[in-house]
Amino acid sequence: MKSNHIYCGDAVQILKDFPNDSIDCCVTSPPYYALRDYGVCNQIGAENTLGEYIDKLLCVFSEVHRVLKKDGTFWLNLGDTYSYSSRDSNAHKTRSLLQRTNIGSLSMPNHESIDLKTSNLKPKDLMGIPWTIALDLRNKLGFYLRQDIIWAKPNPMPESVKDRCTKSHEYIFLLSKSKKYYFNADAIKEKVDEKSIIRYNSRFNTGAKEISGSGRLKQGSNTAGFKKFTGYKNKRDVWSVATRGYKGAHFATFPTALIKPCVLAGCREGGIVLDPFFGSGTVGVVAKELSRNYIGIDINEDYCKLAENRINGGNKNA
Repeated sequence: MKSNHIYCGDAVQILKDFPNDSIDCCVTSPPYYALRDYGVCNQIGAENTLGEYIDKLLCVFSEVHRVLKKDGTFWLNLGDTYSYSSRDSNAHKTRSLLQRTNIGSLSMPNHESIDLKTSNLKPKDLMGIPWTIALDLRNKLGFYLRQDIIWAKPNPMPESVKDRCTKSHEYIFLLSKSKKYYFNADAIKEKVDEKSIIRYNSRFNTGAKEISGSGRLKQGSNTAGFKKFTGYKNKRDVWSVATRGYKGAHFATFPTALIKPCVLAGCREGGIVLDPFFGSGTVGVVAKELSRNYIGIDINEDYCKLAENRINGGNKNA
């Protein structure tokens, strides 16, 4: 196992050679189901049924569980999609729009329609993929499901649907291998607005002190010896981060601003961050910037080359 290295190939097979309890943190966003064709054999996301897709992901994540250290964390970004049939022209148009915004072919062979019979889905159903996988990670693989974080997108993809709202969020699930795990809450605290800081500090003379991590003050006994409120609070679980493109990669690249809190909170300096679906290498860019090591895995050789160039001095914006 080499740190600061990109492995090109099947994630399960590559991870099998990694030792147990060797990775500090995993941050990843796997390919979504039936939305794009990466043009490689055995790619995840091109399965004939939703069940096959989930099973393949669980095989990868089973290895992630094994290689994580006892106090390691797993940050998983997943988006959802809707079921449709080949007769549903509007759904097909929406799907085509999604494909145009991501790397790979504009069509997914053998996916003119999702197999609704085997999946118990009705046409137009929200498939519920993120939560299905998150619960399987907890119930089948033994992960602790610690939190569902909402990635709110201020610049979501437009949709022409008339019978529901435009979708503008995805999930990031925080999972851990053990009950007690490394989590640096101080590293990702959020700043409170200036007016609130002034208001809070003006109350110190009346015997108020900060409620730990809340960004609020509690009336109490003499505050002699207490520091002024610095204006930081625990990070909330709704993260507003705009999507940004990266030249040469798919449109909806993993934004660096989305990954940074995961790495800062989930991995010590000098630790190793794993991404088994490395893509354009954004996790590696962030890890390097934050003085962490990275290991990337991707099945697409073109992506591996793109990520290596990007990390070693190419354009890092994403």
